[in-house]
Amino acid sequence: MRGIVLLSGGIDSPVAGYLMGRQGLELILVHFDNRPYTSDAEVDKALDLMKRLDKALGRTSKKIIVPHGRSQTELSRNCKRNMSCVLCRRMMFRVGERLAAKTGAGCLVTGESMGQVASQTLTNIYVEERATRLPVLRPVIGFDKVEIERIAKEIGTYEISTRPGLCCTIAPDKPSTYSKLDVAVEEESRVDIERLAEEEADGAKEIE
Repeated sequence: MRGIVLLSGGIDSPVAGYLMGRQGLELILVHFDNRPYTSDAEVDKALDLMKRLDKALGRTSKKIIVPHGRSQTELSRNCKRNMSCVLCRRMMFRVGERLAAKTGAGCLVTGESMGQVASQTLTNIYVEERATRLPVLRPVIGFDKVEIERIAKEIGTYEISTRPGLCCTIAPDKPSTYSKLDVAVEEESRVDIERLAEEEADGAKEIE
């Protein structure tokens, strides 16, 4: 089976991808390029993480970069700012589902670890995954930070993930931690959400 791994430049998602790859899942590594709200260094970091995962697993995975900045602009301009992180994740899940349809993948894989950041509370996780019909696998959901970092160091992704870079500059100062599905859907109705998802998926580029 194939799975779409939502790979950021952070510590958790490469570990999540590694754990599922170790269990035999064929990985399709997808990074959402958030420029201009982040730097070129973040994209370079993601590409290096992809290569490192190939080495750790002893095989070559498909690698895809998705242009994500435009949808973030639309959502931030038209929707409640405190919902930005949740709406961003819902967009990633929508696009991930479309890429899964194109590549024959049957699931999404994320690096969510309960409660570490605003988008990873139980209520937010529920709202976010309602944006896709695919199963969302979260292999590190019950791991603490120390456990995840230990695995990252073992597989050689930790040093890459902790390189200096520009964090997402469009994230709100006070993101919602207890979002509601009806509110998320209402906010998304302020933009053409399906068109944005289609455009992102169509703009995705495979990296050799």
